[in-house]
Amino acid sequence: MKRIVLTGGGTAGHVTPNIALIPKLRELGYDIQYIGSYTGIEKELIEPFGIPYHGISSGKLRRYFSVQNFTDPFRVLKGFREAKSLIKQLKPDVIFSKGGFVSVPVVLAGKRNKVPAIIHESDMTPGLANKIAIPSAVKVCCNFPETLETLPKEKAILTGSPIRQELLSGNKIAAMDLCGFSADKPVILVIGGSLGSVVVNTAVRQSLPELLKKFQVIHLCGKGKLDDSLSQTKGYCQFEYIKNELRDIFSLADIVISRAGANAICELLALRKPNLLIPLSANASRGDQILNARSFERQGFSMVLEEEDLSKDTLLDSVQKLYNDHGTFIDAMRNSNQQDSIQTIIQLIENVSLKS
Repeated sequence: MKRIVLTGGGTAGHVTPNIALIPKLRELGYDIQYIGSYTGIEKELIEPFGIPYHGISSGKLRRYFSVQNFTDPFRVLKGFREAKSLIKQLKPDVIFSKGGFVSVPVVLAGKRNKVPAIIHESDMTPGLANKIAIPSAVKVCCNFPETLETLPKEKAILTGSPIRQELLSGNKIAAMDLCGFSADKPVILVIGGSLGSVVVNTAVRQSLPELLKKFQVIHLCGKGKLDDSLSQTKGYCQFEYIKNELRDIFSLADIVISRAGANAICELLALRKPNLLIPLSANASRGDQILNARSFERQGFSMVLEEEDLSKDTLLDSVQKLYNDHGTFIDAMRNSNQQDSIQTIIQLIENVSLKS
């Protein structure tokens, strides 16, 4: 039986693409093992799948000053020793890494033990963890055509991001019942990221009186960010977070307002949902969401509204333009060459594992 080690963690975005690969890997008869941090979100997300989970020590490699910069290198070294021992013990045929700092010692340990590793970079430009891991990988998957220019030519391949297939099988009627919506108005879905966005939430709520004249609005606003004063507003349904019903809500949505995290926008591409992206500003991040959003804009998949330009008026204007042209965006997404990312990545895994 072929064995694969999946790794990645720190955020849900470094785990959910791994989860998307699990059904196909099981179908092909792989024994799947997961290496993550002792207490990271990846442990919580992976355990329901019944996959053996192995924890290692993990530390963050920061580009800025922090007292933890003096202790985390020791955690990284400990994690490498633990990963090296696990790889020797598990003897996998291949490693697939979705990134995050916990994945670095696993990929390096794989090279030390002559186990080939495939890594996936979600963002336009590789993060620090993947920059460290790339020299030890045999292939590097990416989401954006522009990223190919920043990677070693012999390793780089445009795959898109693996999307959980259950998202493709939503039930519109179930979502309408959940939200108490009717069929006479189109639906806007607002997603501000797993923690929500105060800036996006504020602009959407300020725009509600105008939006609700033409649309119904589902608002995933983030933990602790519900507005009780709007709970009885007809045509507006807010949730802190939603999990099992997400596929139904996606199915119901005609257009989507979203942040521009790589996995989130790849889901919108796979679902062919016309979208308005409001990327996290460069002041609050390394600017990867802005680059992601602009790439999708160039490819005709998205409209982009910079956070600094966000207001009630600019939001209303952008939403109306997006809805008026929604067919054009759907056509561009339908013609994308990134629609079969799971099969493309599985084929890479198969090719690499056969050579190992």
